[in-house]
Amino acid sequence: MSTPIDSPDQGGLATLDRELEELIREESIEPGDHERFSHYVKKDKILESAITGKPVRALCGKKWTPGRDPEKFPVCPTCKEIYASLTS
Repeated sequence: MSTPIDSPDQGGLATLDRELEELIREESIEPGDHERFSHYVKKDKILESAITGKPVRALCGKKWTPGRDPEKFPVCPTCKEIYASLTS
């Protein structure tokens, strides 16, 4: 009788290693959660970034150079919460 260590294709550590490698590959392809949201930034900073190429900082603290259509993504919950606290 063999054990999972003797037969890595039967499961055990080899299966975990393959699953981990797959997750790492997917993670390198898929953007992180912060990339899946639109963020709140001052309009003048967005314009400045468009002209200079300098990154902007969102209310939530994310720093990036805008380049995607924000209408295609849901609003960042952290930015939304901070904005609501500023306007109320």
